[in-house]
Amino acid sequence: MPRVKVARKSTAIDMTAMCDVAFLLLTFFILTAKPKIDDPSHAEVPPSSNMAPVADQNMMTVSIGQDKLFYSVTEQDVRSEALKAMGTKYGVTFTPEETQRFSLTQVFGVPMKSLKSFLDTPPDQLKNFKQEGIQADTTNNNELFNWIYTSRQAEKALHDKDLQMSIKGDSKEQYPQINLIISCLEKQKLFKFNLITSLKTAPKK
Repeated sequence: MPRVKVARKSTAIDMTAMCDVAFLLLTFFILTAKPKIDDPSHAEVPPSSNMAPVADQNMMTVSIGQDKLFYSVTEQDVRSEALKAMGTKYGVTFTPEETQRFSLTQVFGVPMKSLKSFLDTPPDQLKNFKQEGIQADTTNNNELFNWIYTSRQAEKALHDKDLQMSIKGDSKEQYPQINLIISCLEKQKLFKFNLITSLKTAPKK
């Protein structure tokens, strides 16, 4: 008997499962990704060959750029409590709306005399707001010292933890500015802090 030929069919691959996995991974990366923080200090940190990750929680950071000091704290509730304590100390009353807006401000470099104006500025105009830098000197009216102190007190009261400290300095910044920050830390018996750097590339052979 003649052989019956079976018609050949093209191979079909069901991609449904792979598409589901791809969309699940995409959704995961979107939900877990953190937006890039706009750093008003524009500090170009020096390179380093030894890298260790800086904690993204329980951290306060002082940035130095363009001869100005900027300050940030990771926790929103700590920012709110620190603002209330600073308002009491300097005789400035902040509304609940201003306190809420400040709790969402991750980095700022504004002296107390201009802070209300900064918080009352519409979000779409903040980039045009001239941040003068936080005041810090050897006098008793050292705002940077007080921001660090009130933030540490708030962290201790709210979370029963000690805030860690980081310094982010521009590579072209002069030593006296860095030494000013270290002096503020020494007065509060903070002798351990992180220096934020970038990864140093290996020299070409």
